[in-house]
Amino acid sequence: MSMPIANVTSPLYTADKTAPQKPGDEASVAATPAAIRQAVRQSTNLQILQASAEVSLKAGKQSMTLLYRSAIDRINDALAPQFGPNAIQSAIDSGVDTSAEATANRILQFSTAFFDRYAAQNPGKDPEQLATDFIALIRGGFEKGFNEAKSILSGLGVLNGGIADGIQQTWDLVQKGYDDFLAARLNT
Repeated sequence: MSMPIANVTSPLYTADKTAPQKPGDEASVAATPAAIRQAVRQSTNLQILQASAEVSLKAGKQSMTLLYRSAIDRINDALAPQFGPNAIQSAIDSGVDTSAEATANRILQFSTAFFDRYAAQNPGKDPEQLATDFIALIRGGFEKGFNEAKSILSGLGVLNGGIADGIQQTWDLVQKGYDDFLAARLNT
């Protein structure tokens, strides 16, 4: 389906056909279907770049939320075979503290809260092995979600400076929290 050239607004289209045309004068080039497609493509690319920049700015501000959501989603995936989908129910709202410490604490609280249920589903298992297996399960979910979030933030070009530091601090705190949880279970 072709569109009449007269209905197209393009910087390559000259409305005044009587004006003298000089070779190389961009305004004097007649609008061809190829020129129109090129102009539309350039306009679309500009809109995509502008939208991408807006998303990057927003993602930079919400990096900890993205990290938290991604980690919780992957922990949910890891727990799903034993506890069903969405084992960890959580809602992120604008009033939630998104500092590295608060994000790590939420991840730890939500994921380790399933230990008693995990233990109940594995009766007779050696307590040390039970704790080790549980931490391996949720740690794997966290690491997958963390890497996913980090990749998204990197792709958006916002994983630098304070954001990168906060992401790394969250990683360190969650890993330490899992180590502490396991140590406490192995000592009892």
